[in-house]
Amino acid sequence: MNKRETLRGLYAITDSRLASDSILSQLVELALAGGAKIIQYRDKTDNLKRRCQEAQSLLSLCRAMQVPLIINDDVELAFTIGADGVHLGKEDDDIASARRKLGPEAIIGISCYNQFNKAISARAAGADYIAFGRFHSSTTKPAAVAANPGLLIRARKELNIPVVAIGGITPDNGGPLIAAGADMLAVVHAVFGQPDIRTVCENFRQLFEKPEKMPS
Repeated sequence: MNKRETLRGLYAITDSRLASDSILSQLVELALAGGAKIIQYRDKTDNLKRRCQEAQSLLSLCRAMQVPLIINDDVELAFTIGADGVHLGKEDDDIASARRKLGPEAIIGISCYNQFNKAISARAAGADYIAFGRFHSSTTKPAAVAANPGLLIRARKELNIPVVAIGGITPDNGGPLIAAGADMLAVVHAVFGQPDIRTVCENFRQLFEKPEKMPS
């Protein structure tokens, strides 16, 4: 799996508040069928046994579709199930520690919020992708700091690393973010909070197939 080629498209993030454990696999299967290119398992609860079982189930689905499974915030869980990588936030393990634990082939991403200097540092530390956001009002994280699309434009020009845009993104507002420089659109509620997950993922996929152009 070529990491650089893999890191483009819809990055669908699960949320335990939107899907009970009994239907999570079904919802992720719909997202994959609709064209999600990366799945992130995100569950902030402390039920380790259930989280491990859920993550393992999602890994099997993702393997069948040749789509990477990323674990949110939990390097140990990623290591235990053999996930494709981990996404780190502000309070999580540093990139070097995650790399030592997960190995050179693991995909390690990091949230940079609205801080370009953090993105520079993350790239230097060996991150495989960086994430900026929120770009729009977010249902998942309403208090998250706001980010400007100028970050994406600058990252495309100055950083040779895949870039994720996150925060309130929908098929209606995602196009300009791709045009600005986002390689991936990370989405929670606009995928797993919708009645027709497969169709909304297809709509996101089309944004990448026919990307908008930045105005000259």
